[in-house]
Amino acid sequence: MNQDELTGFYPILNFDPDPDAIINPPVSDVLPKKVVICFFKDVVEKVASEYKSEVIYTFRSESGLSPVFELEYKGERVAFMQPGVGAALGAGNMEESISAGARFLIACGGCGVLDREVAVGHVLLPTEAYREEGTSYHYLPPSATVEIDPQVVALMEAVLNDHGIEYLKTKSWTTDGFYRETLKKAAYYKAKGCLAVEMELSALAAVAKFRKVRFGQYLYAGDTVVPEGWDKRGWVSRVDVRETLFWLSVETCLRMEKEL
Repeated sequence: MNQDELTGFYPILNFDPDPDAIINPPVSDVLPKKVVICFFKDVVEKVASEYKSEVIYTFRSESGLSPVFELEYKGERVAFMQPGVGAALGAGNMEESISAGARFLIACGGCGVLDREVAVGHVLLPTEAYREEGTSYHYLPPSATVEIDPQVVALMEAVLNDHGIEYLKTKSWTTDGFYRETLKKAAYYKAKGCLAVEMELSALAAVAKFRKVRFGQYLYAGDTVVPEGWDKRGWVSRVDVRETLFWLSVETCLRMEKEL
């Protein structure tokens, strides 16, 4: 089957590199260059309240309004937001952030793990993500994985080491179908070197590469997705690590602008 036949038979492979779409995100300069994409709504709301952060931008969709807040940290402006859950929504909101001025973006979130020996709360640093979602194929040519910016990963390692935080570098499996994480797939991606499974990373990394901005993501180990069964492990109650990852992300954003 040639490429024309492949893209006709599998429309998701029909990548168009043209940066100008029929609908483009609104352009403005309201956001600072440094943006934290935080998937922990509780942490976003707590920081916004404690620091009396102003809303400087708002994402609008049929699911409601999603605010972007501003934080002054060590004399620097940093924006932070909860981007929504899932690759398509997260990527769309990231697009708007970039069009509004973001250039250095760090995400922080939780993930399922494919090895029950990885303790809940353990920090994971992804270096590559398997593209088992649809969004990334609109931003990059077809491939199995998308690499996370190696210079950003190295800087994130430095930040973790500076704070004495133990972590594991890993590949991640990004999927759209959290009810379709089958035993066969879990075994396959574990064998490929994935400790983590989540819903956004490969898409966010693809947007960053397409728009030529710097991006990386911190994860922490949550529920187990293993042959012995699913175990929630109370992962959403790990307030300590969730807040820690937020502040590590803020610090990393500041260092990205200065060091990369």
